Amino acid sequence: MLQWTSDINSKQWKTFIAAFFGWTLDAMDLLLYVFAFKFIAQTFDISGTQAALLFSITLASSALGGIVFGIISDYVGRVKALTYSILIYSLFTMLSAFAPDIWFFVVCRFLLGLGMGGEWASGEILVAESWPKQHRGKVVGMVQSGWGFGFIFAAILATFVLPIETFNLNMLPFVSTDFPVESWRVLFFLGVLPAFLVFYVRRVCEEPEVWKKSAEKRQVVKQEFTFFEIFKSDEIRPMLIKATLLTSFCMISYWGLSYFVPNYLASPISEGGAGLGIVKGFGFTIPLNIGAILGCISFGLISDRIGRKITFGSYLIIVALLVPIFGNIVKVQEFLGFVSLETLILILAPLLGFFNTGFYSGFGAIFAEIFPTRARGTAQGFSYNVGRGASAIAPPLFAFIAVSSFAFLFNGEVIGNGRALIVASIFALFAFATLLTLPETKGKDFNE
Repeated sequence: MLQWTSDINSKQWKTFIAAFFGWTLDAMDLLLYVFAFKFIAQTFDISGTQAALLFSITLASSALGGIVFGIISDYVGRVKALTYSILIYSLFTMLSAFAPDIWFFVVCRFLLGLGMGGEWASGEILVAESWPKQHRGKVVGMVQSGWGFGFIFAAILATFVLPIETFNLNMLPFVSTDFPVESWRVLFFLGVLPAFLVFYVRRVCEEPEVWKKSAEKRQVVKQEFTFFEIFKSDEIRPMLIKATLLTSFCMISYWGLSYFVPNYLASPISEGGAGLGIVKGFGFTIPLNIGAILGCISFGLISDRIGRKITFGSYLIIVALLVPIFGNIVKVQEFLGFVSLETLILILAPLLGFFNTGFYSGFGAIFAEIFPTRARGTAQGFSYNVGRGASAIAPPLFAFIAVSSFAFLFNGEVIGNGRALIVASIFALFAFATLLTLPETKGKDFNE
């Protein structure tokens, strides 16, 4: 199974390491909020729906960041764009820890999103253009698996830091004050750590040869600004529309799940949750994301062998089937009877993570293969990140459904987080229908 690794040189491995850790730490910084939003809401005296809207601001700004950094990566290079994006999301995660009020916090989250969106737009293209075409799906899948690792790192930090509630600053050397600091601020301060990755990226990574050739051609031939070209070109525009719809439907499904799953597991059964409490509930996101890691890696291996579309489509259909079961886990356990709730979650969570995150590995490979090199960063950054911007509706949409009563569906009872998750199945099916309109691109050459 590892024989293919002999085809990869040291330079290509270094680009993988840079993109992988950039994406891993990007996920960690973003997802700290998913675990801490109830604590943040208490600090700033806002409702759960308003806290969901705050997260949506970050998702929306990440769309803008992805578009901007996609253009930057086309003109100044993939490596420079990657380093700028890592610095932005790291520094503004740290600064949000010092927010004196909600508006300062909102600004920090907005700017954090710019860097977060930019990291994917530059990192995924860097590895897709640097690795051999026959292993493109594998490397994109391995990079994407960093999201699961980032989720796990965020869960571990949140599990240890948040229950402390407040810290006294005199715990630190050279500080002599008892001023209490909320635990979520400590958590977000740790978000500056990815900034140190920049030193590695700038030292060991080189621009892909295919980008260098495209940049030289741009200097010789007067070429239209790539942002306008993606809308005017008959070659690019149809693929752009389809790719944007695919990411929109996929990410609404994904972010609706990811935002609510930790608190769904931790919330009381009376509130529509699984009733595990904070420590267990947050802890069970770890097996979920172990599944996510394996799903991302497996997607690349499978898609390099049997094709992008059939692999992507299979993952989406299985997500649509698994979500209703997971969202009603307490009732499913009561129906089965012979297995404990914790055991059932331990079985289903990795499966859900495997398929619900695994399909993300398809974006980097498919989008790199349907767009030409001269506008790849711009087109890929636009389609992926407009989809991410569309996903900003997911947290408030799911929150609204969770607290609404639909008598014609649920006999007038409050739906709760678990049943609200079922909306994710609907959007997964929309994504599947869109996927059918895209071409199969496995093994495509990057010759321009």
